[in-house]
Amino acid sequence: MNDHSHPGNDYSYPEQGASRTGDLPAGYRHLRHRARIGHGRPALDVAGGALLGWRMHRLAGVRIDAEAEEAAPGVAVRCAIGLGPLRAGAPNRVLATVNGPDRYGFTYGTRHGHLGRGEETFLVELAPDGAVWFSVTAFSRPVAWWARLAGPLFPLLQHAFARRCGRVLAAIAADAA
Repeated sequence: MNDHSHPGNDYSYPEQGASRTGDLPAGYRHLRHRARIGHGRPALDVAGGALLGWRMHRLAGVRIDAEAEEAAPGVAVRCAIGLGPLRAGAPNRVLATVNGPDRYGFTYGTRHGHLGRGEETFLVELAPDGAVWFSVTAFSRPVAWWARLAGPLFPLLQHAFARRCGRVLAAIAADAA
């Protein structure tokens, strides 16, 4: 496996890399989402490129301002979700990437100034039967006072976003078939 990591020092949480192992830390809300998005290597490669090149995020409605055209260890990325004055900026940094041959993805973690604290790992994988799977594994907790007040709304939005990303990648993978 071609797996690269970056030990950053501006992350806003100490449990760096936990979403990659699946051993999610206590004290956070956990998210595990998995969806079949296609079949075969062409679907995997196209979905992997869309994931690493920020296309999935953009098509899912996230404004991305990244230091690089593709996710790579150490790349700072600012995500913005919402509309107009209700747009919330979220500074992250890519902690690790996986770039083929049968898995593509990245992990990014929150940096100071983010309304939450935690990390997310996004992966597309080719199963032995040829199925292509998308997964999101994350742990997070709100930091901003208004985010804490919103209580259960944020996990619902995070789950909805994970499902939306899966639908976006399924559409991209279908175009490759």
